Amino acid sequence: MHSDESAAVPLWLLYEDEVAAWIGAQAAPWQRWLDAQNFRAERCRVLLLADESGAIAAAVAGLGKRGSGLSLWLGAGVAERLPAKRFRLQQNFTAADSTQLCLGFAYAAYRYERYRRASTAGMAMLEAPAGADTGYVALAAESLAMARDWINTPAADFGPVELAQAVRAIAARHSASYREWIGEELLRENFPAIHAVGRASGAAPRLCELTWSAQPGARLPKLVLVGKGVCFDSGGLDIKTSSGMALMKKDMGGAAVALALAHMIMSARLPVELRVLIPALENSVGGNAYRPGDVLATRKGLSVEVGNTDAEGRLVLCDALSFADAPDLDLMVDFATLTGAARIALGPELPALFGEDERLVAEVAHAGQLENDPLWPMPMWLAYDDELGSKIADLNNVAPSSFAGAIFGALFLRRFVTLAPRWLHIDLYAWNPKDRPGRGVGAEAQTLRAMFRFLSLRYNVAA
Repeated sequence: MHSDESAAVPLWLLYEDEVAAWIGAQAAPWQRWLDAQNFRAERCRVLLLADESGAIAAAVAGLGKRGSGLSLWLGAGVAERLPAKRFRLQQNFTAADSTQLCLGFAYAAYRYERYRRASTAGMAMLEAPAGADTGYVALAAESLAMARDWINTPAADFGPVELAQAVRAIAARHSASYREWIGEELLRENFPAIHAVGRASGAAPRLCELTWSAQPGARLPKLVLVGKGVCFDSGGLDIKTSSGMALMKKDMGGAAVALALAHMIMSARLPVELRVLIPALENSVGGNAYRPGDVLATRKGLSVEVGNTDAEGRLVLCDALSFADAPDLDLMVDFATLTGAARIALGPELPALFGEDERLVAEVAHAGQLENDPLWPMPMWLAYDDELGSKIADLNNVAPSSFAGAIFGALFLRRFVTLAPRWLHIDLYAWNPKDRPGRGVGAEAQTLRAMFRFLSLRYNVAA
């Protein structure tokens, strides 16, 4: 066999139970090599197969034990281990699996190289198999890269001003309307909690609003996305430890996901009337920082005693949620890196999903399973609600209990959503803390693909 450098390299993807039959049918010339390498199709293991001249003639990669379907993570893990060549699958896969594999190759190709010399090494590419939704792959890959870039960038170069610029740029790209309220405007326009949390920073706090309609003038379902845009969280006067502060550039991960999701929605022209709200600010330490024990006003009219300045995300979100809250909404969703308690309960890979409509929650969780982008339903346990009480204000931003912190965060936000018939709260981590095949340590746009799949199904558009 002789390889053609201009041709795509044949690639087989095998489950462990397929190896023996494949060797007999396809790989007889390489059997001794395969035996010597003890290839058993272990998950993401790659083996290159040479021709008589020693050039790459084909490749085989392992999928591990047979499961329920292929995921982009398998595709990414395989892509990362292949040389920088173009590959062509030698088997037929379902349209869904082909799409996931293509997206995995695209995901593995991402590099964040803003602060270092860009690598000249290429990446493996996959020819789209028959049935793959290449339009979705391109849109998802672009949107994931956008969100990861925003989250990965340090706060010195991606603070409130730059986050607002990103919202404005996405709005301009889709001919959407854009408004923002900055600094003292927040007080004049009744966003006092956003102002209080962000006022100690050298960059003025702001609230960004994007509005768009797939059919201006038509009556379409109203969808609101709210993203926590705390570009750096020192903890405020209840300051974090140095280790607790180390990753706080990612505290705007909720805003990144909400904005990237808005980009997908508008690019796909989902039949909705869309509104995106991003409070963009820093929780800093200074002489004018809000204090533990202060009582803050909110847009809703509820007064909030500050039990802890490091529970700032809910204070930032409450004004935005109140601003959007209306009885004619079809759905409101907020995205936030809200609580460490959610990570303690579920770990970094499982965002917590809260909502009072159990059917809606189940539909979102199912979409996450379809997209290999999981969310885990958590209880909105109303029996805990009274623990947010205060002796001097309408409520406290934290509970005295050391338990159920993620639930308390959701219950606090629930006080500010009283009109919208359906609301979901997503508490996500937005970071991959360990190296895995195709997934290096760094930003991860959790729930982006799941929510786009859910919304596409909800609004009757194929995802």
